[in-house]
Amino acid sequence: MSLVNLAHVCSHLQNASKARLGLTSIPVSKLHVNLVLGLQREGFLSSVTLGGVSPPKPFILQSQPDPEELEHMAQKLKDEPWQAFNVGGGEKTELALGREKIDSVSVPQNPARRRLWLGLKYWNNEPVLKNMKLVSKPTRRIWLTSQDLGKITRTRESSYVKGLTHPGECMFLTTDRGILEARECVERQLGGMALCRVW
Repeated sequence: MSLVNLAHVCSHLQNASKARLGLTSIPVSKLHVNLVLGLQREGFLSSVTLGGVSPPKPFILQSQPDPEELEHMAQKLKDEPWQAFNVGGGEKTELALGREKIDSVSVPQNPARRRLWLGLKYWNNEPVLKNMKLVSKPTRRIWLTSQDLGKITRTRESSYVKGLTHPGECMFLTTDRGILEARECVERQLGGMALCRVW
């Protein structure tokens, strides 16, 4: 696990949200994937998509069929209205026009060219993810027990780590059960290495 690359990701996401970007990309690694899925679960990111160097199409543009296909589908439903309810049939219906387009995202064969495309969120013209700081450094890794995490989640300092005092602040740790948020670690009574804090 490279904390140097994680430091680059933290500063990149912080700068991208301050620059009001709607979509940004980071390199793919297991640590990055688990961390951004945790950020999406906590509500800091709107979408996480695996793709290539060029950004994927927005969901609205992907799901819109061509006008000719819409006319063909309307004529098909006019002639055979039962096709509208044939969802789990054995043969492929004409109504599944947009599904293949949504699922077909081009992912390069070369792993070095793969990117994670992240959708950033904003609320009342303010970024949801304002700050993202690394807790453990490459030269000083901080390991916390569940008792330490209990103090930190209750806004107290423990083991050289300040408490979570900002509204909506989260701290992510790497544990033997994967990358979890600090409150989830307290519930499961798990300890681990502190990665980063987000607010």
